[in-house]
Amino acid sequence: MKVTYYLEVISSWCYWAEPAWAELKQRYRGKVEFGWKIALMPSEVYPASQTQCQWFYRRSGAIMRSPFLLNSGWFEPEIKQYLAPNFVAEAAKDFNVADDCVRLAIANAALREGRKVGRWEEAAAVAASAAGLDVTALLKKAKSPEIEARARATTAEFHALQVTQRPTFLLENNIGDRAVFSGLVVAAPLAAAIDAMLNDAAAYASHA
Repeated sequence: MKVTYYLEVISSWCYWAEPAWAELKQRYRGKVEFGWKIALMPSEVYPASQTQCQWFYRRSGAIMRSPFLLNSGWFEPEIKQYLAPNFVAEAAKDFNVADDCVRLAIANAALREGRKVGRWEEAAAVAASAAGLDVTALLKKAKSPEIEARARATTAEFHALQVTQRPTFLLENNIGDRAVFSGLVVAAPLAAAIDAMLNDAAAYASHA
């Protein structure tokens, strides 16, 4: 069975979904394959101003009952689409970084520390430090046509699911069952679906 997490690296709702993602990975370790893919956001989906960003963060923080407020310091009005944090996270995969450490480091740098990760050099510096990578090589890879093509291809996959919210989780088992959860940030409904799909696959296998 496989779970694919479609995300935007500095999305606040993806940030709030991370505890659920970590819980699911721990609970189903060895039973389910987990992976993430970039789902780029169009420019109109980002906050229009830092003031609006702060309002969004007050709202989501209240909904999540968070003891802290996310940091809007990453926002720069002249940047219309934040490609750098996403392309850098994707590029790290080509340096044998298969886990979540790079994208989480970038997300934390932006959303907790307010660092300007929309800038290529800043995003690459955060990522290189987190994973022990050469920053020059990582930055070159992140700016390559190959990485842009991959990120845009996985974004197209996301849109093909007919969803609009990030995070989105695609669940698939080996008997063709699929479930899509879009916009949810808690583990319980995903766990219930995973359990059902694992049970169904096991039942089919027992009657093979």
